[in-house]
Amino acid sequence: MTDLSQQAPEAAPRRRSLLMLLPLVLFLALAVLFWFRLGSGDPSRIPSALIGHPAPQTQLPPLDGLANDGRAVPGLDPAAFKGKVSIVNVWASWCVPCHDEAPLLVELGHDKRFQVVGINYKDAADNARRFLGRYGNPYDVVGVDGNGRAGIEWGVYGVPETFIVGREGTIVYKLVGPITADNINAVLKPEIEKALQAGS
Repeated sequence: MTDLSQQAPEAAPRRRSLLMLLPLVLFLALAVLFWFRLGSGDPSRIPSALIGHPAPQTQLPPLDGLANDGRAVPGLDPAAFKGKVSIVNVWASWCVPCHDEAPLLVELGHDKRFQVVGINYKDAADNARRFLGRYGNPYDVVGVDGNGRAGIEWGVYGVPETFIVGREGTIVYKLVGPITADNINAVLKPEIEKALQAGS
Protein backbone atom coordinates (compact mmCIF):
# COMPACT_ATOMS: atom_id res chain seq x y z
CA MET A 1 0.00 0.00 0.00
CA THR A 2 1.30 3.44 -1.01
CA ASP A 3 1.98 5.97 1.69
CA LEU A 4 0.03 9.13 0.66
CA SER A 5 1.77 11.22 3.28
CA GLN A 6 5.04 10.87 1.30
CA GLN A 7 3.48 11.92 -2.07
CA ALA A 8 1.83 15.12 -0.87
CA PRO A 9 5.02 17.02 0.01
CA GLU A 10 6.55 16.17 -3.43
CA ALA A 11 3.44 17.27 -5.40
CA ALA A 12 3.10 20.65 -3.66
CA PRO A 13 6.49 22.07 -4.76
CA ARG A 14 5.93 20.83 -8.33
CA ARG A 15 2.51 22.53 -8.44
CA ARG A 16 4.03 25.73 -7.06
CA SER A 17 6.75 25.66 -9.75
CA LEU A 18 4.11 25.31 -12.48
CA LEU A 19 2.09 28.20 -11.04
CA MET A 20 5.20 30.38 -10.97
CA LEU A 21 5.86 29.62 -14.66
CA LEU A 22 2.30 30.45 -15.70
CA PRO A 23 2.76 34.29 -15.81
CA LEU A 24 5.92 33.88 -17.90
CA VAL A 25 4.15 31.57 -20.37
CA LEU A 26 1.21 34.00 -20.64
CA PHE A 27 3.58 36.95 -21.17
CA LEU A 28 5.46 35.12 -23.93
CA ALA A 29 2.20 34.13 -25.64
CA LEU A 30 0.99 37.75 -25.61
CA ALA A 31 4.37 39.01 -26.85
CA VAL A 32 4.26 36.60 -29.81
CA LEU A 33 0.67 37.62 -30.59
CA PHE A 34 1.53 41.35 -30.54
CA TRP A 35 4.64 40.76 -32.63
CA PHE A 36 2.66 39.03 -35.38
CA ARG A 37 -0.21 41.53 -35.27
CA LEU A 38 2.09 44.56 -35.46
CA GLY A 39 4.50 43.01 -37.92
CA SER A 40 1.83 41.88 -40.37
CA GLY A 41 0.38 45.35 -40.99
CA ASP A 42 1.71 47.85 -43.52
CA PRO A 43 1.99 51.18 -41.66
CA SER A 44 1.67 53.08 -44.95
CA ARG A 45 -1.88 51.73 -45.23
CA ILE A 46 -3.16 53.33 -42.02
CA PRO A 47 -6.39 55.01 -43.09
CA SER A 48 -6.83 58.74 -42.70
CA ALA A 49 -10.08 60.28 -41.53
CA LEU A 50 -9.24 63.28 -43.74
CA ILE A 51 -9.42 61.43 -47.08
CA GLY A 52 -12.24 63.03 -49.07
CA HIS A 53 -12.27 66.11 -46.83
CA PRO A 54 -10.88 69.59 -47.55
CA ALA A 55 -7.24 70.15 -46.65
CA PRO A 56 -6.90 71.95 -43.30
CA GLN A 57 -7.15 75.73 -43.63
CA THR A 58 -3.97 76.25 -41.67
CA GLN A 59 -1.82 79.21 -42.62
CA LEU A 60 1.88 78.66 -41.89
CA PRO A 61 4.74 81.17 -42.02
CA PRO A 62 7.61 80.69 -44.50
CA LEU A 63 10.96 79.19 -43.55
CA ASP A 64 13.14 82.23 -42.78
CA GLY A 65 15.93 82.77 -45.30
CA LEU A 66 14.81 80.07 -47.75
CA ALA A 67 14.97 81.16 -51.39
CA ASN A 68 14.64 79.52 -54.82
CA ASP A 69 16.32 81.25 -57.78
CA GLY A 70 16.75 84.38 -55.68
CA ARG A 71 13.07 84.57 -54.67
CA ALA A 72 11.85 83.89 -51.15
CA VAL A 73 9.93 80.61 -50.89
CA PRO A 74 6.44 81.45 -49.60
CA GLY A 75 4.78 79.99 -46.52
CA LEU A 76 1.63 77.89 -46.69
CA ASP A 77 -1.58 79.66 -47.65
CA PRO A 78 -4.55 77.24 -47.94
CA ALA A 79 -5.70 79.17 -51.04
CA ALA A 80 -2.66 77.67 -52.85
CA PHE A 81 -4.46 74.30 -53.00
CA LYS A 82 -7.29 75.55 -55.22
CA GLY A 83 -6.94 74.67 -58.89
CA LYS A 84 -3.71 72.66 -58.54
CA VAL A 85 -2.79 69.13 -57.56
CA SER A 86 -0.47 69.38 -54.55
CA ILE A 87 1.89 66.90 -52.96
CA VAL A 88 2.13 67.88 -49.28
CA ASN A 89 5.16 66.43 -47.50
CA VAL A 90 5.57 66.72 -43.72
CA TRP A 91 9.30 66.62 -42.93
CA ALA A 92 12.05 67.66 -40.52
CA SER A 93 15.84 67.75 -40.60
CA TRP A 94 15.98 65.60 -37.43
CA CYS A 95 13.90 62.85 -39.07
CA VAL A 96 16.18 60.03 -40.32
CA PRO A 97 13.74 58.65 -42.96
CA CYS A 98 13.32 62.20 -44.31
CA HIS A 99 16.99 62.11 -45.34
CA ASP A 100 16.35 58.84 -47.20
CA GLU A 101 13.32 60.16 -49.08
CA ALA A 102 14.78 63.60 -49.92
CA PRO A 103 16.33 62.60 -53.30
CA LEU A 104 13.02 61.02 -54.36
CA LEU A 105 11.15 64.22 -53.46
CA VAL A 106 13.65 66.24 -55.50
CA GLU A 107 12.90 63.92 -58.43
CA LEU A 108 9.15 64.47 -57.93
CA GLY A 109 9.72 68.22 -57.80
CA HIS A 110 10.94 68.23 -61.43
CA ASP A 111 7.39 67.39 -62.60
CA LYS A 112 5.70 70.79 -63.01
CA ARG A 113 2.18 69.36 -63.47
CA PHE A 114 1.73 69.66 -59.69
CA GLN A 115 3.17 71.66 -56.82
CA VAL A 116 5.19 70.21 -53.96
CA VAL A 117 4.36 71.71 -50.57
CA GLY A 118 6.52 71.16 -47.51
CA ILE A 119 5.39 71.39 -43.92
CA ASN A 120 8.54 71.71 -41.81
CA TYR A 121 7.59 70.03 -38.53
CA LYS A 122 9.02 71.14 -35.15
CA ASP A 123 12.40 72.00 -36.64
CA ALA A 124 15.07 74.69 -36.22
CA ALA A 125 15.22 77.05 -39.22
CA ASP A 126 19.02 76.74 -39.59
CA ASN A 127 18.84 72.94 -39.60
CA ALA A 128 15.94 72.93 -42.08
CA ARG A 129 17.81 75.25 -44.48
CA ARG A 130 20.96 73.11 -44.18
CA PHE A 131 18.88 69.99 -44.93
CA LEU A 132 17.49 71.56 -48.12
CA GLY A 133 20.94 72.88 -49.05
CA ARG A 134 22.33 69.37 -48.79
CA TYR A 135 19.69 67.51 -50.81
CA GLY A 136 18.10 70.26 -52.91
CA ASN A 137 14.77 71.99 -52.41
CA PRO A 138 11.84 70.22 -54.11
CA TYR A 139 9.26 72.51 -52.49
CA ASP A 140 7.37 75.34 -54.19
CA VAL A 141 5.96 76.29 -50.77
CA VAL A 142 7.36 75.62 -47.27
CA GLY A 143 5.25 76.31 -44.20
CA VAL A 144 6.80 76.12 -40.75
CA ASP A 145 4.88 74.14 -38.13
CA GLY A 146 6.96 75.11 -35.11
CA ASN A 147 4.60 73.88 -32.40
CA GLY A 148 3.12 70.84 -34.20
CA ARG A 149 -0.42 72.24 -34.34
CA ALA A 150 -0.67 71.89 -38.14
CA GLY A 151 0.54 68.31 -37.84
CA ILE A 152 -2.41 67.60 -35.54
CA GLU A 153 -4.84 69.25 -37.96
CA TRP A 154 -3.44 67.19 -40.84
CA GLY A 155 -3.74 64.00 -38.74
CA VAL A 156 -0.01 63.28 -38.85
CA TYR A 157 1.02 60.07 -37.05
CA GLY A 158 4.75 60.70 -37.43
CA VAL A 159 7.29 62.31 -39.73
CA PRO A 160 7.54 61.87 -42.70
CA GLU A 161 4.08 61.68 -44.20
CA THR A 162 2.89 62.69 -47.65
CA PHE A 163 -0.58 63.76 -48.78
CA ILE A 164 -2.03 64.31 -52.23
CA VAL A 165 -4.48 67.18 -52.43
CA GLY A 166 -6.68 67.39 -55.55
CA ARG A 167 -7.56 70.49 -57.55
CA GLU A 168 -10.65 71.07 -55.42
CA GLY A 169 -8.51 71.34 -52.29
CA THR A 170 -9.58 67.90 -51.05
CA ILE A 171 -7.19 65.31 -49.62
CA VAL A 172 -7.32 62.29 -51.93
CA TYR A 173 -4.45 60.15 -50.62
CA LYS A 174 -2.12 59.79 -47.65
CA LEU A 175 1.18 57.92 -47.44
CA VAL A 176 2.32 57.19 -43.88
CA GLY A 177 6.09 56.82 -43.61
CA PRO A 178 8.82 57.70 -46.06
CA ILE A 179 8.66 57.75 -49.83
CA THR A 180 10.84 54.85 -50.97
CA ALA A 181 12.16 53.50 -54.26
CA ASP A 182 9.46 50.81 -54.01
CA ASN A 183 6.39 52.87 -53.15
CA ILE A 184 7.14 55.93 -55.33
CA ASN A 185 6.48 53.98 -58.54
CA ALA A 186 4.08 51.35 -57.25
CA VAL A 187 1.85 53.62 -55.16
CA LEU A 188 2.60 57.34 -55.07
CA LYS A 189 3.01 58.13 -58.78
CA PRO A 190 -0.16 56.21 -59.77
CA GLU A 191 -2.10 58.11 -57.07
CA ILE A 192 -0.68 61.41 -58.36
CA GLU A 193 -1.73 60.47 -61.92
CA LYS A 194 -5.26 59.73 -60.68
CA ALA A 195 -5.43 63.15 -59.02
CA LEU A 196 -4.10 64.85 -62.17
CA GLN A 197 -6.70 63.14 -64.36
CA ALA A 198 -9.58 63.90 -62.01
CA GLY A 199 -11.36 67.05 -63.14
CA SER A 200 -8.81 67.80 -65.86
